[in-house]
Amino acid sequence: MRTRYLLLSALLVPLGAVRADEGMWTYNNFPKDKFKARYGYVPDDKWLEHMRLSSARLAGGCSGSFVSEGGLVMTNHHCAHSCIQQLSTPDKDFIKSGFYAKRPEDEVKCPEIEVNQLVEITDVTDRISRATQGLAADKYNAAQRAEMARIEKECAQADPGAKAGPGDKADKIRCDVVSLYHGGVYNLYKYRRFQDVRLVFAPELSIASFGGDPDNFNFPRYDLDMAFLRVYDDGKPARMSQYLRWSPAGAKEGDVTFISGHPGGTDRQLTVAELEYHRDVMLPDRLLAMAQVRGELTQFMMRGPEEHRMAESDLFIVENGYKAARGRWETLLDKSFFASKVMAENELRAAIARDPEKQSRYGGAWDAIARALDEQKKLRKRLAFIERGSLAGGSELYQLARGLVRAGEELAKPNDKRFREFRDSALPAIKQGLFSSAPIYDQLEIQRLRLGLTRLREELGTDDPFVQKVLGKDSPEGLARRLVEGTKLKDVALRKQLFEGGQQAIDASNDPLIQFVKMMDPEARAVRKQFEDNIDSVLKKNHELIAQAHFAVEGTNTYPDATFTLRLSYGQVKGYEENGRMVKPFTNLAGAFERNTGKPPFDLPPSWLAAKNKLDLNTPFNFCTTNDIIGGNSGSPVVDRDGRVVGVVFDGNIQSLGGNYGYDISQNRAVVLASQAILQALDRIYGAERVSRELRGGH
Repeated sequence: MRTRYLLLSALLVPLGAVRADEGMWTYNNFPKDKFKARYGYVPDDKWLEHMRLSSARLAGGCSGSFVSEGGLVMTNHHCAHSCIQQLSTPDKDFIKSGFYAKRPEDEVKCPEIEVNQLVEITDVTDRISRATQGLAADKYNAAQRAEMARIEKECAQADPGAKAGPGDKADKIRCDVVSLYHGGVYNLYKYRRFQDVRLVFAPELSIASFGGDPDNFNFPRYDLDMAFLRVYDDGKPARMSQYLRWSPAGAKEGDVTFISGHPGGTDRQLTVAELEYHRDVMLPDRLLAMAQVRGELTQFMMRGPEEHRMAESDLFIVENGYKAARGRWETLLDKSFFASKVMAENELRAAIARDPEKQSRYGGAWDAIARALDEQKKLRKRLAFIERGSLAGGSELYQLARGLVRAGEELAKPNDKRFREFRDSALPAIKQGLFSSAPIYDQLEIQRLRLGLTRLREELGTDDPFVQKVLGKDSPEGLARRLVEGTKLKDVALRKQLFEGGQQAIDASNDPLIQFVKMMDPEARAVRKQFEDNIDSVLKKNHELIAQAHFAVEGTNTYPDATFTLRLSYGQVKGYEENGRMVKPFTNLAGAFERNTGKPPFDLPPSWLAAKNKLDLNTPFNFCTTNDIIGGNSGSPVVDRDGRVVGVVFDGNIQSLGGNYGYDISQNRAVVLASQAILQALDRIYGAERVSRELRGGH
């Protein structure tokens, strides 16, 4: 196995200990003592605040950073890919040719990207605990959801610039209550929200993703996976008092590096029963589904160049997700690694059992979770297809219809009684998605919906009452075509009318896709209620108990699982050993030309071939570090001890895919685009002096 978590090393690590460079730390719990013991100095509070305020979150699953006073945001090309594709047309394919706004007025608004800046963290654990004390099942979930909604609304209303409600203009504040340590701690994260986000620069896909899927999650790499956006406030570039300065010199081997970003999610604190569920049920299900989607999209793209352009982004996402899921699965199949997880859990449970009071309070939590997972195995297919939208196959039109139907019912309720995704604090993001001007392609929509309906019938069975209700006498192909060709939901004005008209407008609509979703929604809500009352509430309640058990035995000097909230990791620029050979930590520009074959996915774009003689080919291109990262860190800035940008994260190596469940400093590596390569490309290949000058501190 390529994962190298040895049982012996697990035996040598004390309970609750965190290995060197391991950890995605919250900003209000950075391990200063541990860091000083390893590196001999401590980042002070002013430095930490500067990094926090200079970091950006891209709603949808990526990270970024503010890199100028004028609201310039650095992220990855693949994080801005949806915007680049949505702005493209058959005549102007910015995915293929790249994009550069030579003048400020040439910057184009992205239809759906939202950028957040974390301005404040507040502990609200006591409030949530009091609200849920002594409750279980549906009462526990309802009380927790209501208290979270109240806290978030109070946070937004406390800000004089914030508004809430379906009829108000977009909020400038976003407030989210976040569960950390699986319910051991609850923090309120207050963000400055930017929804006017414009594209400034993006290179060609062929260099942003040089090497394509074969090189994905590998190192050495030669990718210019970067893009620059700009956040606007009231129609003007936002003024940022905190932003990251640039390091033209970049990093060198052995340097300390920090990564400030938003890791999407890890499962390092799951119980053994949950890890078994991931290994034996969830990940095999996911891999099979993504393999089917990958095949369908590949066939669709072979129809012609326009179909290729339509589905290219979807295929990238699926291929990336498939490789990530496979890496996680292989990690859990590693017997040594899994044995280390079993041993760690047994050690904690034994420590709890030695104290009768702790045993009485916490001892039954693990078995309660295992029983809930047995129920989830029975419900999982109905949950996926009926409530969570797998029957849609990724159809954008279906998701729009579902959002409108749900909004009609949910927004008529008090804020604290709604589904969590429809709380007031989430409404600006909901409206941005529902009213997006992004193009929708009928043929791709039919393909997606047909696949989803086909899988629904395969997974639940032809005789299932819900399948019969959905398909009737129709075929998946026929129903998908009828719904896509019959709906008018591509019309943004109609979507606004339905949203603003509420339940009355939804009930009066004769749109076939609205009617289709309405027909299914009562059963979807019933499945959701069954899951939340009988499974999710048990998992949450007992994870809280396990978190408290950890705190009782080990203290709180550890980091929580990732939750797509801002974290700071630290490490070093360092290579690693793979299959008996040393992998050096740097590549250079020369290596990209050596790797070039002229054929996809190893084809350098014409702009690079034409500029070769202008480049310093010894310039560092990509490098790797020991920083602990996971999906969601894409686009995160990499800075030196002075807080200067030395690069931007765009990937991890293949070994890091096991980082969802554990960290191995000898193998896990973050893969970074070097700051020197960014400046070389902007200056000598693309003539993007306006961006380059801004990064250097000019205007």
